[in-house]
Amino acid sequence: MGSSGMKGLLWNGSGDLLEGFFRAVDLAIGKAGASPAEVDDIVVHATTVVTNALIERKGPPTALLVTEGFRDVLYIRDEHRYDMYDPMIEFPEPLVPRESTFGVTERSLADGSIAIPVNEAEIVKISEQLKVAGIKSVAICFLNAYNQPANEQCARDILLREQPDLYVSLSSEVAPQMREYLRASTTVVNAYTQPITRPYLTALRETLRERGYGNEPLIMLSNGGIIGADHAGRFPVRMIESGPAAGALVASYYANKFDIDDLLSFDMGGTTAKACIIQDRQPLVTGEFEVDRQYRFKPGSGYPVTIPSIDMIEIGAGGGSIARVDSLGLMKVGPDSAGSEPGPVCYKRGGTMPTVTDADLILGYLDPGNFLGGDMSLDLEGAKAAMGELGKKLKADVDNTALGVYQVVGEQMAAAARAHATDRGIDPRGLPVLAFGGAGPVHANYVADLLESDTVIFPPLASVLSAFGTLVTPARLDLVRGALVRLDDVDWSLVGSLLDDVESEARTALIDAGISDDVIRLSFGADMRYVGQANEVTVDFETDPRRTRDTAAIRQAFEKAYHKLYGVQLDDMRVEIVSWRVTATSPAVDRQSGVDLPSAPGKAKAQRRAIFANGTADVPVFDRFALALWQEVAGPAIIEERETTIIILPQWTAKVDELGCIVATRNK
Repeated sequence: MGSSGMKGLLWNGSGDLLEGFFRAVDLAIGKAGASPAEVDDIVVHATTVVTNALIERKGPPTALLVTEGFRDVLYIRDEHRYDMYDPMIEFPEPLVPRESTFGVTERSLADGSIAIPVNEAEIVKISEQLKVAGIKSVAICFLNAYNQPANEQCARDILLREQPDLYVSLSSEVAPQMREYLRASTTVVNAYTQPITRPYLTALRETLRERGYGNEPLIMLSNGGIIGADHAGRFPVRMIESGPAAGALVASYYANKFDIDDLLSFDMGGTTAKACIIQDRQPLVTGEFEVDRQYRFKPGSGYPVTIPSIDMIEIGAGGGSIARVDSLGLMKVGPDSAGSEPGPVCYKRGGTMPTVTDADLILGYLDPGNFLGGDMSLDLEGAKAAMGELGKKLKADVDNTALGVYQVVGEQMAAAARAHATDRGIDPRGLPVLAFGGAGPVHANYVADLLESDTVIFPPLASVLSAFGTLVTPARLDLVRGALVRLDDVDWSLVGSLLDDVESEARTALIDAGISDDVIRLSFGADMRYVGQANEVTVDFETDPRRTRDTAAIRQAFEKAYHKLYGVQLDDMRVEIVSWRVTATSPAVDRQSGVDLPSAPGKAKAQRRAIFANGTADVPVFDRFALALWQEVAGPAIIEERETTIIILPQWTAKVDELGCIVATRNK
């Protein structure tokens, strides 16, 4: 079935997404003068289709089956209040309303035994109610199903026998871990988005094949790995952060290229800025995150999803972030954004509120006649008029107001990076910074200054670096299985059987993605805590615990991780494992990331008045791709490319390296 035929099967606008994908592909292939048959390398797709479906509530009618007596699990949540002192605290409405939640007479016990089996007649009756209500997808989350999935599997089999076209997600497959609300929330997100994602990825795969592309598409997951489209379609909840994850992976790639163990990834676009710590040349991965927050930057106000994801911090600081004066007369920037429509005032699309991009233009960092390589002109006078109105409230002139916007947004980003690092037991001071995104190179040097960093790396084509990140990441799948066990009383036969099952699932997924079984590498870890505690610490093991069975080494690894986070260890306390983790990866991918550099040093193409904290100067402006290998540029300087601009501050010097990266270092 071609793309036009598939469009009729795609839910609520997914066909438009497919058309948009191929419009971009056709444009790129056309500019390259190539044909689909000549694309003999991998095809990798990172997408926000899952995130958009959740935020915009574009999913189909979805139902939830729970153990009788637990119909309100999505409303009660975990009783955590993200703001203790707000009497009007708000949470997002559940994706499944109470009238679409059905209690089932069944019960599995915590030890894995079945006290009450599923009643077939009851499930048949529920199936009839689902059909009448027009339900397209069902999440099933029974008590203790992470330890005993039989009742969930039985209910699914009956539903699919009655309605073969129904989408069914089981908590024992999506998120087999303890804690009822977390598991239910994650499974509901998967069920809500599966009718969108699975047909979309199927259509993508078939249309690529019909157009002559030889390889199956691989899909970027939130954990920074890529996997086959079939697996991704069945578990769309694992794709939520697929786009941002690619940026963190490319930072890991450059950490290896530069032989740097620890690095700060700094990605700033039009709406937000994202920071990620690269430690030991790998991005940090967390086992839980949130989507669709009621307040975007308040943890706890969204849907918790217990799925491995690249650990990033996001703040409302992008090129479109709006500057304003608060009730105390202080300047604030973001999190509200002008977006792309209407966008900053200087875009001349109807924007009226001054933004970060308007400030960058007024400061002389952007060329109004050479934005997007001259394809788009910017309205400097309009930006000054809007910034002037803000300045009147602050009793400051236009230039100082714009400089204030630049500095405030830089302070916000630096503060967020500090918090992100210190919460993980990492000192951010002095970390090299990798800058990318459309606005990242404009602001990264200032943020690095605030973080006391001595090095900022500006890779080529920084505005589309995340796309390059999808090509340098290996296939990867992180799986978790809940199995509460005291470390001094481990039944290794049961643990071995559990990890064997997880390994088999992981290997199958990577083999389906085209990875040879003999090159798949496994690593192991666990979520651990002292007995009596409510929160766990994720610990990585150096060896396969099935082989070594070394509980002393496991405890030592836990106490090292615990001490790093909290500064103490409790030698007299017993330790327990809550969940086991298995990561399957393919070998690292290496690609040519350099650019052709001219042999003769490039000269400044112009000079432009620019404003910095220490005053105004006529600053040389260079064309990035006219700079030669090892050419040095003393700050202050402006280095332009089509999609972004690099600002080198005073007291810094930039040099072009053999990869085509511009590396700025602080003058000693």
